[in-house]
Amino acid sequence: MKFVLASRNPGKLTELALTLKELGVEIVLQSDLGLDVEVEETGTTFAENAKLKAEAVCSASGLPAIADDSGLCVDALGGAPGVYTARYGGEGLDDRGRYMLLLNSLRGQTNRSAHFCSAIACAFPNGDLLEAEGECCGTIAFAPMGDQGFGYDPVFFVPELRKTFAQVSREEKAAISHRGKALRAFAAELGEYLKKQEK
Repeated sequence: MKFVLASRNPGKLTELALTLKELGVEIVLQSDLGLDVEVEETGTTFAENAKLKAEAVCSASGLPAIADDSGLCVDALGGAPGVYTARYGGEGLDDRGRYMLLLNSLRGQTNRSAHFCSAIACAFPNGDLLEAEGECCGTIAFAPMGDQGFGYDPVFFVPELRKTFAQVSREEKAAISHRGKALRAFAAELGEYLKKQEK
């Protein structure tokens, strides 16, 4: 069975393919099908945005489509940047610019608790929808540490590891990360769904 990933990110494709390989499904990027679907993320939650992307790509491709939306929620900022994580600070900022802006926004704050959230949606041509979420709790470090990962990884500190996401291996991160948890939950749901379809 072929699924299309509503993303242009080959890293996400690799991660998803690894998690779902046991199920015998083939996953391709939308660009592999010659699709360039731009979806306006108008949802107020990660789950709503993932659903919007999955349904749009499913409709354009005629294939089951998987999408994810994730971001960082900082308690002292009222849950911001939240669904605006990738656009925090506006256009023109790179990853470093965004996490430095975040650190500046938290200057003087003693409450540095935060969590990453990831939502996955899979839309099927018959109208079925599977959804899963994962969360990883931590704190915002006082300064960036480590050179692995991407995005806010250098400032997201995980107390149980005593390291930031940018200081751990890809395997360590996948074991506890929000996306890793969401992917495993989604894989279990998809496995059950595919079994029912075979009956």
